[in-house]
Amino acid sequence: VQLVESGGGLVQAGGSLSLSCAASESIFSFNVMGWYRQPPGKERELVAALSRVGDIHYADSVKGRFTISRDGVINTLYLHLDSLKPEDTAMYYCAASYSTSDYTIRGMENSLWGQGTQVTVSS
Repeated sequence: VQLVESGGGLVQAGGSLSLSCAASESIFSFNVMGWYRQPPGKERELVAALSRVGDIHYADSVKGRFTISRDGVINTLYLHLDSLKPEDTAMYYCAASYSTSDYTIRGMENSLWGQGTQVTVSS
C-alpha cells in the first residue's frame, strides 16, 4: 500500500495551493487519514484529519484557511490551502491508519505515511 503526495510548490503569501494524496487502495479502508507538516527545524505537526465517517479536525493555525476533502472514486485525499502565510512553509505529509482513530502525531506514528511534498510560501 502506498500514499503518494503531490501539488506542492512555491507560492507568494496570500496565494493558494492544492495538495493531493493518492492511495493505492480504497481510502475507505482507512479509519482515519490526515495531513501533517514539518516546518524547517521543527517537529512534525497535525494539519487536518478526516475520519472514515467524515469527521474533520483542523489545527487552530489553519482553521478557516485550509480545507481537507476526499474523492473515494479515485482514492485521493486533498488539502486545499488558502491565504497562505510564510509560516505555512513546510514539508507536507499524508498519513493513513487502518485501525486507530487517534489522528495525533503519536497516534499515527505507526501508520502509513507518504514521502511528502514541499510547500514554500514567500513573503
